[in-house]
Amino acid sequence: MTTSLTVIEPGALLLIEDLGRAGLEHLGVGASGASDRRALALANRLVGNPEAAAGLELLIGGAQLVFDFPAWIAVTGAWGTVIAGGRSVEPHTATRISAGESVRFGMADRGLRYLVAIRGGVEVPVVLGSRSRDTLAAIGPAPLTAGDVVPVGSEPPSPIPGVDVVPVDPPGDGTISLAVRPGPRADWFGSAARAALVSDEWTVSPRSDRTGLRLEGPALGRVIERELPSEGTVPGAIQVSSDGAPTVLGVDAPVTGGYPVIAVVIGRDLDALAQLRPGQRVRLHYE
Repeated sequence: MTTSLTVIEPGALLLIEDLGRAGLEHLGVGASGASDRRALALANRLVGNPEAAAGLELLIGGAQLVFDFPAWIAVTGAWGTVIAGGRSVEPHTATRISAGESVRFGMADRGLRYLVAIRGGVEVPVVLGSRSRDTLAAIGPAPLTAGDVVPVGSEPPSPIPGVDVVPVDPPGDGTISLAVRPGPRADWFGSAARAALVSDEWTVSPRSDRTGLRLEGPALGRVIERELPSEGTVPGAIQVSSDGAPTVLGVDAPVTGGYPVIAVVIGRDLDALAQLRPGQRVRLHYE
């Protein structure tokens, strides 16, 4: 039997994402995948899916989905009011949705992106080894719009885990600390700029998306002014543009860039980038 859900409202941005298409950078293809990989992996575990199964990533909320079959879902990442058939859907727990029931996602109170797993996984065509949407390269399934019907795969053999709720704290709404290591072009910046990077607080700019998180604060001046030929980049690389503003590259970043990288956010802190809201404060520190 074919099972599916229908998008009634997509909210600000509704994407299909899995854990990405790693290993294709030599072809100019970034990994992409869920902005908050840990959140998606947890949601999948809660409904008995493999961790890499494709799910949904909702930006800030405002979405409504209707299921045409009795489904199990789990919502992780951002925290906000999620309602299914008049009852609350708690975060970090498997929830049964009746056939024909709608699920509404209110605006997130904490964090920025909801991750939603459906038992069986979203089963759209695989593109270059992944079902993820890369918003920069326009690879993978297009952003979902009202009226789209999204197919869901068969139930996996593993059962729903016997756990009521996972004790995970909501995303922080205060100043967030991120660990960094010196980047390959740290020597293009003077000691004052390198010190300011980790001594000043930064503000997340509204000009941020899955490609990069732009930080507002003091201008980071260079000591080397010449142009930099394009070179390889990775998610978490902190590029500094010609106006001295740092941008932390996100999951949909290009695989090469022409701005010098002063530092790189370490791997374990990358998922935190997904939940930072415009106007939120950030501190960086060397590890």
